[in-house]
Amino acid sequence: MEETKTLQEEYSPTDAKREKVRRVAVAMIDDFPEHPFKVKDDEEMEKLKDSISLYGVLTPVVARRCENGRYELIFGHRRKYACKVLGIEFMPAIVREMSREEAVIAMVDSNLQREHILPSEKAFAYKMKMDALRKKAGRPPKGNLTPVVSDFRTDELIGAENGESREQVRRYIRLTELVPELLELVDDGRMAFRPAVEISYLTEDEQRDLVETIDSEDCTPSLSQACRMKKLSQEGK
Repeated sequence: MEETKTLQEEYSPTDAKREKVRRVAVAMIDDFPEHPFKVKDDEEMEKLKDSISLYGVLTPVVARRCENGRYELIFGHRRKYACKVLGIEFMPAIVREMSREEAVIAMVDSNLQREHILPSEKAFAYKMKMDALRKKAGRPPKGNLTPVVSDFRTDELIGAENGESREQVRRYIRLTELVPELLELVDDGRMAFRPAVEISYLTEDEQRDLVETIDSEDCTPSLSQACRMKKLSQEGK
């Protein structure tokens, strides 16, 4: 049962008992569009591949059927990757009828249960879920600029589900405004979270100039420096 211990996506085992498990060709399953969670060929992946080689895929992936007859993977990307590497042609899958917004929410929620999540992964996941919740909620009432879901603001709902304040959720989403080079510094732990949030307000050209400065000076801005940069950028200076 080693595979169960190394899965990155979690769901209730009883789901597999209630729903029909199908045998689906791996080549017919497409990755979720703009999937924010990285699939790494690391030590955990090696353990997963070893387990699948010995026992097969013990836990079905979850997918939804697309209009073109193919399948869109909701969670199980690590299992699919392992199968492709091992040359396994078919894998067990639960196929659910879900809207695009429902699929986004399910994909994000399943992956946010992982023990180790990069700041960039959480940032894009929160953004995708917020956009999906807004679409499901529809337009907000006149005079209320923030959509409401079950009497919660979308950022409050996401925060409540993940043990964070709505301000922290919004800070994470701000990271999606960083150029890739700066976001990589945050993921690598070379730039602190809060300075990165402030730097996200700089224009793209200003951020790229900052990348060059960071490379040449071999240091990243402090929070006070980042706040100063944000203020100067907003003042056009």
